[in-house]
Amino acid sequence: MGIRAYDESYIETAQNILGHAVDFAVMTLNIEPDEFGNAFVVSDVSRQFAGGNPRYVAGLSGCELARQVLLETRMPFIDAEDVMYIDKSPEYWAGWALAYYQWYSSRSFVDILTAVPLSRIIEMYPVFHEMDVHQFTDHMDNLIREAYPATRLKVRRKISGLTQAELAAASGVALRQIQLFEQRQRDINSAAAVTLFQLSKVLCCRIEDLMEPCFSD
Repeated sequence: MGIRAYDESYIETAQNILGHAVDFAVMTLNIEPDEFGNAFVVSDVSRQFAGGNPRYVAGLSGCELARQVLLETRMPFIDAEDVMYIDKSPEYWAGWALAYYQWYSSRSFVDILTAVPLSRIIEMYPVFHEMDVHQFTDHMDNLIREAYPATRLKVRRKISGLTQAELAAASGVALRQIQLFEQRQRDINSAAAVTLFQLSKVLCCRIEDLMEPCFSD
């Protein structure tokens, strides 16, 4: 598992905040789940939350977080009084589970919700809400593997219009090593920093853009 962005002591509060944010946006402000999910991932709120900014994972209420997402992305809504119910809805559970999975997997919210939209997570409630949360994370891992069959290195190489041999020649990284990375037979996350730097320089991206997500098995 990769290094997580913030300490485990914050995770319960973070889950509660995102759970209430989704519930408030969908159930009180009448925003469609995927509309709110899409607004969330393009907002700076999602990046601050994923990065463990204490203001976002512990300082705001869920209602405040939801409003900030909608205001930042200029999504029209009719405001309402803050409501946070004692009984937890499927929408609350979806936000709660999403916050945990993002923290646990260290994936970006945009990668997660592009592969598995918020509405689909809400639909998982009847099956997973009474199970241990790690059964949910295992299921999410499988869905994301299906959604992203190609490695990030391969995707970046294809975008750049390079063959494996051309990338090897331009970067100085051995062709066989590139092949093994793309076939997931060698872990690119464990590659030497100089190797990642050489590849990222040719592909005009950050080193982090080539790293593979960590799964729970």
